Amino acid sequence: MIVLYSYWLSSCSWRIRFALCLKEFEKLNPLHCVPVLADDHVVVSDSYAIFLYLEEKYTQKPLLPVDPQIRALNLQIASMINSSIQPYHMISALKDMEKMFGAETKQWAQYKIDKGFLALEKLLKDVAGKYATGEHIYMADVFLAPQIMQAVNRFDIDMSKYPTLRRLSETYKGLAEFHASSPQSQPDACITNNNL
Repeated sequence: MIVLYSYWLSSCSWRIRFALCLKEFEKLNPLHCVPVLADDHVVVSDSYAIFLYLEEKYTQKPLLPVDPQIRALNLQIASMINSSIQPYHMISALKDMEKMFGAETKQWAQYKIDKGFLALEKLLKDVAGKYATGEHIYMADVFLAPQIMQAVNRFDIDMSKYPTLRRLSETYKGLAEFHASSPQSQPDACITNNNL
């Protein structure tokens, strides 16, 4: 039995819910913390590590391609999001920065997210198909989908500057698994205009 401990608004948690939905697990248990996955006696934290654990243990519907070049591209995209974009989405980090430095953090976060999205746009513009790295949904998509939505909804990022990412976002919105894993669909969701 898998138990996911998460926070409904966390993009890290969202990417794991998305991966779990794509792998057709039916029951998720978000419990207000950054994702921690308990699978029998194995406990894994950090969405990147959880994703890789799920990929290796539950091999149905692979979310990492066999082709080494496309696999490396998926790992690169996920790593860029995990280390260079997602940290600027973290509510707790932004609040701490504002408290420590007394500055408005939204503009700073927008700048860092735009910088990351520009790099992703350049990386994907010539390789994206229906999904980020071709015609199959993979790890890159699982990491991109929540980040794009959070960037638009919480940080007012103008996606017209990133046509490839914008098109991919529209594709993700058409997936039942995307909707099932979205923050609004979680039992602990507290939707307000300020949360998204």
